[in-house]
Amino acid sequence: MVDEFTQTLLGVMVAIIMLGMGASLTPRDFYLALRRPYGLAIGVVSQYGIMPLLGFLLAMFLAVPETIAIGILIMACMPGGTTSNIFTYFSKGNLALSVLMTVTSTVFGVILIPLILLVYAAALDLEIPREDIIAVLIVLLVPVAIGMTLRKLNPNVGAVMEFLGSILGAFFIVFIAVTWVPQNWQFLLSTSGSTYVAAIGLGVVGITIGYFFATTLKLHPRNARTVALETGIQNGPLAIAIVVFTFPAEQQQAIMAVPALYSLFIVMTSTLVTFVFRRANTAAEQKMPDGLL
Repeated sequence: MVDEFTQTLLGVMVAIIMLGMGASLTPRDFYLALRRPYGLAIGVVSQYGIMPLLGFLLAMFLAVPETIAIGILIMACMPGGTTSNIFTYFSKGNLALSVLMTVTSTVFGVILIPLILLVYAAALDLEIPREDIIAVLIVLLVPVAIGMTLRKLNPNVGAVMEFLGSILGAFFIVFIAVTWVPQNWQFLLSTSGSTYVAAIGLGVVGITIGYFFATTLKLHPRNARTVALETGIQNGPLAIAIVVFTFPAEQQQAIMAVPALYSLFIVMTSTLVTFVFRRANTAAEQKMPDGLL
């Protein structure tokens, strides 16, 4: 369960993260995205095709309690976040494509997240507060729009907000580690291994499938690494915010288990994957033309 102060602080942090995401965007980004529908399609398929199906399969075959299953589905249906952009940069992937996929999945998420959650929740016979989730998603798009406006009016202010949002996105993991984990330590000790498998598996399997999905499409290796990271790295802060602001207090602890554990483990997973991807960044590969896609 999250106390009132932590809930308020969480809301402020997520709003700033979304503000920073918006500050990284310009109308030209959307123009370029529309000129490259292939990139848009890959973003939508990877985020709202591959990951929700993976979450559904994990929830079904791991035979977890209903609250844990809801947490798995919510985490699997999240869009990409700024964390994927950071790891794409360090992996020497295609940062422009990473931002494009993040933007696409975030904007489309207002419609697709509730719809996909409804479909998979019905298949697992789970209750999801669809209307409340839609409301939270719409509210969280407001700081994205504000960030874009600030970037348009003053590029320097926009750059500062973008940097702040990225830093806060990384700090969010530390915040979870020092607040939620100690408060719920006994709960985590008694949590079944299948919950940990789901939390870690979403990232590991998501990145793996995303990479093979991209290579099947014969994308340039830089783009394949980008698609892999964008597929497996979901917006953990947004998932936790949805749980806090849409579910009753007595359910929050269990539902938040997977998003919180995912947020902790995805950093370690992505760091290891980044080392692997950087070693694959050969001189011959750099000579290959890639463009955005």
